[in-house]
Amino acid sequence: MAGVRVLPCTLAIFGALGDLALRKLFPALYQLDREGLLHEDTRIMALARDQGDGVKQLEHIEERLRHYVPKADWDEAVWTRMRGRLGYRAIDFRNREDYTGLAEDVGETSPLIAYFATPALVYSAICENLAAVGLCERTRVVMEKPIGYDLESSKVVNDAVARFFPEDRVYRIDHYLGKETVQNLIALRFANSLFETQWNQNYISHVEITVAEKVGIEGRWGYFDQAGQLRDMVQNHLLQLLCLTAMDPPADLSADSIRDEKVKVLKALEPITADQLASRVVLGQYTAGYSDGKPVPGYLEEPNSNTESRTETFVAIRADIRNWRWSGVPFYLRTGKRMPQKLSQIVIHFKEPPHYIFAPEQRSLISNRLIIRIQPDEGISLQVMSKDQGLRKGMQLRSGPLQLNFSETFKHLRTPDAYERLLLEVMQGNQSLFVRKDEIEAAWKWCDQLMDGWSKMGDSPKSYAAGSWGPLTSIALIARDGRSWYGDV
Repeated sequence: MAGVRVLPCTLAIFGALGDLALRKLFPALYQLDREGLLHEDTRIMALARDQGDGVKQLEHIEERLRHYVPKADWDEAVWTRMRGRLGYRAIDFRNREDYTGLAEDVGETSPLIAYFATPALVYSAICENLAAVGLCERTRVVMEKPIGYDLESSKVVNDAVARFFPEDRVYRIDHYLGKETVQNLIALRFANSLFETQWNQNYISHVEITVAEKVGIEGRWGYFDQAGQLRDMVQNHLLQLLCLTAMDPPADLSADSIRDEKVKVLKALEPITADQLASRVVLGQYTAGYSDGKPVPGYLEEPNSNTESRTETFVAIRADIRNWRWSGVPFYLRTGKRMPQKLSQIVIHFKEPPHYIFAPEQRSLISNRLIIRIQPDEGISLQVMSKDQGLRKGMQLRSGPLQLNFSETFKHLRTPDAYERLLLEVMQGNQSLFVRKDEIEAAWKWCDQLMDGWSKMGDSPKSYAAGSWGPLTSIALIARDGRSWYGDV
């Protein structure tokens, strides 16, 4: 992060005792402080409704911080410095009087960053009360997903915030956009003519985007059953990855130039009509199975579950983009819980050479693939064909990778967590890694038509055993086009 200009600010975390803040935000701020990327005058204010002893709340934050920060990264001097920045204030997010003390704490010098690590239903109240005590003019607002339940509810949330904060001071987080490999996708495409000149329907046959989760619901049954995998993962993470893969070159690296191109992709997504749903969309729900060799319950057997639930825990979609660059190139999207492994990757399948000169039995090997691994083991691998070694091999071909593994190549450097990058960008006032209002709405519009179609069909999700790659119908979805999911075993 060389060349970063560090500016002072006050960061107020609303919901500071929640899981997100304790597990992600405070560890990210610790690492930024450890790297010298927090200005000496930057302050952190932990805000929560708990009226208990503030000293005990700060001790709880410290205890959780020591748990989540790797032992090798823990430095008492860094914690001492961070502890000096940190304060706790009990606040009822709906009570205007509680904000008077907050305004006094913030003062009138440095800008305020208000991080909403709370349910979206209190965003409006927080904004109204910040405005009432004069804390709007120099405040940037950070909003966590989910932003709404569908297009209409997302508009309600965004409009409530927009009453007090203009778009250039609203930062909507999708943490995937902070991952190193996702950012590298822009560099890979637009800094290398080797790829960008071939990044279209003339040379690419199809694209896969997989975000697989090994875990189940992890105690979030109540929330997840209202959302489902389509709302929880497709509407944000998968569509953001699709946009960065498919967008045209932006005019420059400014926030609006990048986001303009992403919106064009979302608007070009072909709607999936009712008669196409059965062949182009698969919804699944996991049943009992095995994970790491141990038995795990099915979705309907999880604690506090509704045994009649038809909520999907798996989604596979064939998406098509109606523009010149991607005409005839399907994008296969897949995401699910209780999969065999935790895996996020983009696989670009290039077309075969038009004239084949090698042994016919080797033709099935001819397939160049660019594999962009987002997690785990972030890196990029290009599958290429070469001659097998040996005097007896003749012109026998073999497929092998040319790869860049970030953990190996940059073994002496720690790969920063996505929230470290995103918090730093907010402090610098850079919106390029954040989602604009019209992006949110375009993504919801496309997903809404899928959900409405399935609701009218009345079909139940297809069953798949925990620890598998999803329902058999998801294999059929891609096999129907003469293809298979890359790497499934």
